[in-house]
Amino acid sequence: MAQKKTKKKPGKANGEQGTLNMLLAQAEPESEAEPIPAEEAPEPEKPPRRAAAKGGVETAESMGKRQREISVSEFFTKNRHLLGFDNPRKALLTAIEEAVDNSLDACEEAGILPDIHVEIADLQNDRYRVTVRDNGPGIVKKQIPNIFAKLLYGSKFHRLKMSRGQQGIGISAAGMYGLITTGKPVRIISRTSSRRPAHFFELQIDTKKNSPEIIRDEEQDWEHKTGTEVAIELVGKYQRGRQSVDEYLRQTAIANPHVKITYLMPDNDFVTYDRATSEQPPQTKEIKPHPHGIELGVLQSMLKETRVHNLAGFLQHEFSRVSAKIAQEICEHAGLSPKNYPSRVSRGDVEHLMAGIEKTKIMNPPTNCVAPIGEEQLVKGLASVVPAEFYASTTRPPAVYRGNPFIIEAALAYGGAEQQADNPARLMRFANRVPLLYQQGACCASNACTGVNWRNYSLQQPRGGLPVGPLTIVLHMASVWVPFTSESKEAIASYPEIEDQMARALQECGRKLKIFLSRKRKSADADRKHDYIKTYIPHIGIGLRELIGFSQKEEQQVVDTLTGLLERAKE
Repeated sequence: MAQKKTKKKPGKANGEQGTLNMLLAQAEPESEAEPIPAEEAPEPEKPPRRAAAKGGVETAESMGKRQREISVSEFFTKNRHLLGFDNPRKALLTAIEEAVDNSLDACEEAGILPDIHVEIADLQNDRYRVTVRDNGPGIVKKQIPNIFAKLLYGSKFHRLKMSRGQQGIGISAAGMYGLITTGKPVRIISRTSSRRPAHFFELQIDTKKNSPEIIRDEEQDWEHKTGTEVAIELVGKYQRGRQSVDEYLRQTAIANPHVKITYLMPDNDFVTYDRATSEQPPQTKEIKPHPHGIELGVLQSMLKETRVHNLAGFLQHEFSRVSAKIAQEICEHAGLSPKNYPSRVSRGDVEHLMAGIEKTKIMNPPTNCVAPIGEEQLVKGLASVVPAEFYASTTRPPAVYRGNPFIIEAALAYGGAEQQADNPARLMRFANRVPLLYQQGACCASNACTGVNWRNYSLQQPRGGLPVGPLTIVLHMASVWVPFTSESKEAIASYPEIEDQMARALQECGRKLKIFLSRKRKSADADRKHDYIKTYIPHIGIGLRELIGFSQKEEQQVVDTLTGLLERAKE
């Protein structure tokens, strides 16, 4: 059979043609070489890996070989600014804030009045050792490594209950930042009972695996009966001011009047914030999610994971405020049978169930999961730090956003020698008793405060700004889940329901302030008139003596009588 001729294709790329020629050359046998036995023949050389396409463009295969999983620790190592470690000054504050918040949560859950000791030691060359100690219940030994050296590990993320921490990131991220910047592990000592020894750990985080590495583990004697102490060495910058550690602890004392804080500064200055009250915050209880706050994808997952065997039982068991009657009503509005098996509900039926929930009137979620500071306690905390002439506070009734209950509180401190009359008012923002010192302009609290017309309450206010005067404004949001704008927890997202409650709270305090300023103005006017009349009473006596011929004794009697009448009128 005749051999078919192939036509040569022109236009091959140089790299590809060279590779082809090399392969053809290797494939041609050498005529003069002796044949090599099969068992002694060397393995043929593997052809070189195919180069990328023209212009260095990647192929699907080359890109696929570089795909790999990253741990959450690796992600936050490169993006530590998301957690509040974007500059040395802020990093120092964030590390202390995370440790103090954990200490306060632990003490309050155990029903202990917190005593918090904070110390910053200057190690020179922008290195500091941060130490925070509490008198809380301590931590069991097996949990210490995971709590302090594993991100996204904790007990607060999955429960609907008010707490300072939420994500299980903070203190582990502080230790990770210390390890990155100084190479030093976190040092922890904790004791759960006076009858047991204290456990001492040196830990560091394995960022590839997001798991703790134990450098040292031993039992030690410790002079404290119970509690936890954490020490982190890190690169930071200590600086006084409105966004400093000093200010954070000062504001923490305002929002937590039941706390005693002792603070040793890098220059060995010592400050103590004594507790303004011995009354503990009320204990909060965990609640289940509310149907009106659930989203479709979450509802779909809950239906698959539940152990309840019918749809009506699922609604009653997995949600708060859903009785048998309400569950029946939801199923009727959704057009679904209450006896349906939850895991077999189709995606279309899930949408119908969502529509049925929206059509059904359901009571707001319970509020025993939230513990506000309280009007009286808030004033005590504010007065212990900000001396002023007048204080006002209010606690709004509970409200709901996305099915999550929350309570807004506001307070004002007006006047006093330490507050400047010509400067804008000072706004202090709190979320679950934690001060928010950064990103004020991006916070819902700032929007609510500038949105109030303070001129109605006898204060000057530039357009779109804070009121001007010797005034401190406090806004506090207490909720089972605060909608922060980022993982660093520096600003509250602007939900209309939250902003409206903040504005109403500020208006209530503003009305109280207006009454005070009105009375103060009337009192000043009365004093001015009193002084004016008092100045001329002796001249009246002189005039009567000259016109009527009063003796000096009679003149004095008239002056005394008029002065007495004036004083009684003032009272």
